[in-house]
Amino acid sequence: MGGFFGVASKEDAIADVYYGTDYHSHLGTRRGGLAAYDSEIGIQRQIHNIENSPFRTKFADVQEEMKGQSAIGIISDYDPQPLIIRSDLGVYALCTIGVIKNEDELIDECLQFKGCHFDAMTGGKINQTELLATLISQKSTFVEGIKYAQERIEGTASILVLKNDGGIIAARDKMGRVPIVIGKREDGYSITFESYANQKLGYETFRELGPGEIVEVYCDGVNDLAPPGKEMKICSFLWSYYGYPTSSYEGVNVEMMRYRNGSIMGRFDNETGTNKGVDFVGGVPDSGTPHAIGYANETDIPFARPFIKYTPTWARSFMPTVQNERNKVAKMKQIPVPELIKDKSLLFVDDSIVRGTQMKETIEFLYENGAKEIHMRSACPPIMFGCKYLNFSRARTDMELIAKRSVVELEGEEGIKHIEEYLDPKTERGKKLREVICKELNLTTLEFQSMEGLIEAIGIEPCKLCTYCWTGKE
Repeated sequence: MGGFFGVASKEDAIADVYYGTDYHSHLGTRRGGLAAYDSEIGIQRQIHNIENSPFRTKFADVQEEMKGQSAIGIISDYDPQPLIIRSDLGVYALCTIGVIKNEDELIDECLQFKGCHFDAMTGGKINQTELLATLISQKSTFVEGIKYAQERIEGTASILVLKNDGGIIAARDKMGRVPIVIGKREDGYSITFESYANQKLGYETFRELGPGEIVEVYCDGVNDLAPPGKEMKICSFLWSYYGYPTSSYEGVNVEMMRYRNGSIMGRFDNETGTNKGVDFVGGVPDSGTPHAIGYANETDIPFARPFIKYTPTWARSFMPTVQNERNKVAKMKQIPVPELIKDKSLLFVDDSIVRGTQMKETIEFLYENGAKEIHMRSACPPIMFGCKYLNFSRARTDMELIAKRSVVELEGEEGIKHIEEYLDPKTERGKKLREVICKELNLTTLEFQSMEGLIEAIGIEPCKLCTYCWTGKE
């Protein structure tokens, strides 16, 4: 994943971009980068590894080391960004959110042009941002190049281009899977993924770009370069998982959606009676907590925090990248409150169940601390397919996904033809899937939010939502 922030201002933009980019730290943990344009210096850039230190500590001196009235910054979970590119379009800095799934095919095509080459990393991998720049450079203007790149890419690319005249081109990906919001202040304009980053820095929401829309931002105005498309497929996981609680996407606040989502799950359990005897409802911290509050409010079961995540030194759930280390870190974070666990029947709500590995360790941890029963609720439906648009999951194959693996174990490849039934908790296949996963994870009961419940909680037209990871449908 990743997130970016940019400013075109009449004043120096570095401080705003420093803080605005830092407000996207929950979206990535590998690289952070800033680029700035100054009329005397030109385009400058800094990139740092942020795997073991927060973004702001690595860029603490940036206000003394860089200057410029226009700047962009990015938190990236993959390649170092922004890159400074020199081509027939001029000198510019480029950063992007998304993923290019067909990079090998596109690289081979580019290398057919004599003289084309890429800076390669160990093993021959290249920076996908450089590949994006190569695609853009095949056309005579930025707009034509961005449109061409987005059409050729299998995946997603939302783009910021910092030009050598201080202008910033912002292009939302063609299906609008992630947001871009333009903010306005007396001294200029901002561009952000997370809307609250604008608000905290004093920018009022000016407009949210539509799918495929391209604009050019200067300190004194915003120029339309390409209109929005009619079709949208914004990622549903923005609300249920990786979006920040204070942000809103397409007018829907993340925290409020999570309350509604939990309430819908609670309503279902009240009807089925599967939550009888539960002493406390808790959220698997942090993103599971608001879902759990909604559930508790709906069911009148007391909300509690039987374990707390230790955040002073383990602040980010994404780190590290090695799975065994991630599992260990997840376990180290969990500090129990024995009085709320021992001999208690507990119901937890988590944002999702992906592989099930960390959840299994959490369940073992709770039993070790004396829990009598553990009921689990997932705030989204069973994940059946790895994301091919944003790479939010680190699963290398779909068979690492506990729901998909369980379907195949139940009836082989035939089960893939009946995914919709497995998603539905009211069908026989849906009930059987929940029984199998419940047993594997050693739970008292298990339930997933339904597709209908998730869509109701988000509250925008279903045709505008990407639900590929659950349904496998484009």
